[in-house]
Amino acid sequence: MKFEQNLIQGKFLKRLNRFSVLVEVNGKEEKAHLANSGRLRELLVPGYKTMLMPVESASRKTKYDLCLVQTRSRVWVSSDARLPNILFHEAFLSRQLKPFLDFHEIQPEVVWGKSRLDFCLSSSNQLCFAEIKSITLVEDRMGYFPDAPTERGRKHLCELLKIKKEGDRGAVVFIVQREDAGAVQPNDQADPAFGRTLRNVFQQGVEVYAYKCQVNKQGVFIQQEIPVYLDEATF
Repeated sequence: MKFEQNLIQGKFLKRLNRFSVLVEVNGKEEKAHLANSGRLRELLVPGYKTMLMPVESASRKTKYDLCLVQTRSRVWVSSDARLPNILFHEAFLSRQLKPFLDFHEIQPEVVWGKSRLDFCLSSSNQLCFAEIKSITLVEDRMGYFPDAPTERGRKHLCELLKIKKEGDRGAVVFIVQREDAGAVQPNDQADPAFGRTLRNVFQQGVEVYAYKCQVNKQGVFIQQEIPVYLDEATF
């Protein structure tokens, strides 16, 4: 996904609330919208370099969207939790996603049971429901999800298992919004129940995939598939 306009450099100062941060732009303090409800403690560090998208709207209280944060190791990370769905959609249409090449149509935001799942992929004889999860937390080249307890995430995994048992495919796809991850695993320290649920549904046929992204000032793009480690003995 290419950014629609040039980004403006800033410096992160502090998080104001769940969806708002304070940044410094050209020596002036400005508020920016944060499209991510995660804790993001590894990113929202005072002094970290940021890239901001100017947004002109009379209905908004902030002049910018926070797009990218550069870590201490100089890795650019996309902080926008809305992007993984866009990236998955684009990669599907460009036939980049090998596990889903049997499917030729994609429908976003599909209601199934009591949940709204991110995508329904369809072929002539089968459906695949896919739930997309954003990862920004990487330590020692390992990406972790989630960074906080997620009851909603566990609910989606259970819905995917029901779908699998009814004869269609169910898949959870982790999108790591940075380049320095070599693999992904559930963050048992933050949410052990999610990890247990993910392993359980995987053992019963729910598919689990992960992709890392190329991230720079021009845009964010799915780069390649990486492994997902689900063996509890590795923790």
